Amino acid sequence: MTTAFKHCTVRLDREKYNRVIAIAAERDCRPSELIRSALDAFLTSADLNTASQRRLARISEFQQLALDIIIREQFPEFRDRIIAETDKRLVQYHGA
Repeated sequence: MTTAFKHCTVRLDREKYNRVIAIAAERDCRPSELIRSALDAFLTSADLNTASQRRLARISEFQQLALDIIIREQFPEFRDRIIAETDKRLVQYHGA
């Protein structure tokens, strides 16, 4: 069974083109093989980043929910002060 490849044209500036040619020569492969390999590595890392970002979002949501419950139940008198300080820091550090 053969793999069906689709043709794709990529334009590179002279410096990148020369680097691709040199690295392909060092590795004794064709420039197209080197570019496919680099693209495979990029796409794999993009998939990992997405999974990692979802994991971090879940952890963040868990922490926020846990803290909110703890503050509401054990320290309700500090809740408004904490929210006000959070809003102040959002403006200070994030311009929001």
